[in-house]
Amino acid sequence: MTAGKSTASTSGAQSTSGQIHDLLMGRIQRGELGQDIRLVDTAVAAEFGVSRMPARDALMRLAHEGYLEPTTRGFVLPRLDHREILEIFDLRRLLEPRAAAMAALSLSEDELKGLDDILEDAGSAMAAGDTEHLHRACEIFRNSWIAAVPNVSLRKALQRYMTQVQAVRLMTFAHQANHPLIVAGNTQLYQAFCRRDAVAASDRILRFVFEGEAAYLAAHEDAGNQNTTSSAQAG
Repeated sequence: MTAGKSTASTSGAQSTSGQIHDLLMGRIQRGELGQDIRLVDTAVAAEFGVSRMPARDALMRLAHEGYLEPTTRGFVLPRLDHREILEIFDLRRLLEPRAAAMAALSLSEDELKGLDDILEDAGSAMAAGDTEHLHRACEIFRNSWIAAVPNVSLRKALQRYMTQVQAVRLMTFAHQANHPLIVAGNTQLYQAFCRRDAVAASDRILRFVFEGEAAYLAAHEDAGNQNTTSSAQAG
């Protein structure tokens, strides 16, 4: 009887930990957690009304999967240096065109309708100058079409490394001049999906990655120039 209780208790803890893991991963993938957010097991446990152990297990699992990094004061999104970010863009060029081609052939009519609604939301956010809302809508658009990729291993790889470049995407979204390009790129990708045109979808996402890299490099250069100016003024 005691052994049975222990097994049931362990199973319940694992189930709770899994639920917390999935909810937190969803927040990360939707761009709801920024680089300044620190996840602490006690705070997560309090939010979900559970003990500390399942909350910590969920956070450790997310760290093991590459979604978070452990620190002495909790867990944060991974912080990548310039070289690592450029390598991520290389990886995207290798994987995303194939994923977009597969999505073009597998998205259902209901899923396409959902993408259309998300694009409308993104357009409204851009018109209102709401950068945060626009970023969230674009993340939802991306995660939605990736969810339709039938190759599970490819889909998980895309979801994992995109989480690691949230800071880069936020940097490019911070410049409003990039917003029309981002929305136009997503719209063209959606149109390729609607035509079931795998080649056009593959080509559009490849150009999208190149455009994203160019926007990142421009933002990176601007940040470097600002740091140089600040140092010179301080001197």
